[in-house]
Amino acid sequence: MHVMKKNIGIIGAGHVGLVTAGCFAKMGHHVVCADNDTKKIEKIKKSEMPFYEPGLQEMIEETCKNGSLVFVTTIAELAKKCDIIFIAVGTPSTEEGGADLSYVENVTVEIAKALTGIKKETADGEKIYKLIIEKSTVPVLTGEWVKRTLELMGPTGIEFDVAANPEFLREGNAIKDFMEPDRIVIGVESERARKIFEEIYASIKAPVIFTDVKSAELIKHASNSFLALKISYINAISQICERVGGDIEKVAEGMGYDKRIGRDFLKAGIGWGGSCFLKDVSAFIKLSEDIGYKFNLLKDVREINREQRLFVVKKAKDLLWNLKGKEIAVLGLSFKPDTDDVRDAPAIDIIAALLKEGASVKCYDPEASENMKSFFPDIVYCENPYSAAEDASLLIFLTEWDEFKTLDFGRLKKIMSMPHVIDGRNFIDAKKLKEAGFIYRFIGRDKA
Repeated sequence: MHVMKKNIGIIGAGHVGLVTAGCFAKMGHHVVCADNDTKKIEKIKKSEMPFYEPGLQEMIEETCKNGSLVFVTTIAELAKKCDIIFIAVGTPSTEEGGADLSYVENVTVEIAKALTGIKKETADGEKIYKLIIEKSTVPVLTGEWVKRTLELMGPTGIEFDVAANPEFLREGNAIKDFMEPDRIVIGVESERARKIFEEIYASIKAPVIFTDVKSAELIKHASNSFLALKISYINAISQICERVGGDIEKVAEGMGYDKRIGRDFLKAGIGWGGSCFLKDVSAFIKLSEDIGYKFNLLKDVREINREQRLFVVKKAKDLLWNLKGKEIAVLGLSFKPDTDDVRDAPAIDIIAALLKEGASVKCYDPEASENMKSFFPDIVYCENPYSAAEDASLLIFLTEWDEFKTLDFGRLKKIMSMPHVIDGRNFIDAKKLKEAGFIYRFIGRDKA
């Protein structure tokens, strides 16, 4: 399909912003990406990505080379070149659990200032129009604050709309999620804005849901919270399986064939992590409290997830009796495979608990070791899984990287001091462990 090229600005070169900028440029639009971190921008221009995402470096290199993507360090420069401006900055958690919207506010103020420095009319005498879009995950009613700020601080004579277009990008699969989404959610307040979105996304074949801005904001938090709920639910069922001798994998399979339930996100393990779920669940709880609703269901979802992580430590004690003085190998540090992100990774709580029990920890991860050093600078980080496992009394898998599935378990048993394995993600072939002579434990299926 022919793409009607648009001049699109992306504010923020974090995970969402950089992937969004690269994908829009790949689709044929003219894209300007702004970030006030000059060192980050300089590294990106040299093809040094600030995080690991499969395929991203190659896409950024290609689109920069053909001129469809450029990087700047000021919003003023971006606002001059772009009629469509996406806000893709961080919304971290506050101490109370809500979303810190200070970055969104600061950017909105900068946009308002930038608009005062541009022409108010086109060469044909038409008023300049700007579409300001929330791409960051924000609580409902944020759009109203953005609009109010622009109206109060922006210049008269420039027409604009505020819209919401929440992202649903999974780390490790972000480019595919952008180009082949389950759906595109768009909250608009005018037909003019709606038409622009139709043109922006014309080349993507996916259901497009147009709604009001508030509903679009709610869809993102409601979706992530439901997925977190689904994972916590199956983890709670895994605890029941542990106590009665059931197999959580079979239970999940039987549930998943029901079309009303579905198989996705029914994978028991050590719980969810990453930058989104905890932040979004906590923000949704806080928002609900602020408007007078006690979302106790989500509070339980959060607590189940916390307890599930520490369940691995209990299994370690069951295998080794005392952990004090024992050497334990941890394979996998990122919260999921194909990313170097360790934000709220289950590995953080588990390693901390092991160290508190007096164990020593050696670990390996294909991508995330450097990021984990900010949490645990004094544990041993190894170059490969075998170095981590040498002389260990226990091997714990915390991330389901593909390379771990093909390890030589016979070799691992020979170099370990005791043949114990805990698979926190239920992804290692039990037959391989049994043939190699390991004593092994899974989550909710120890009879495998």
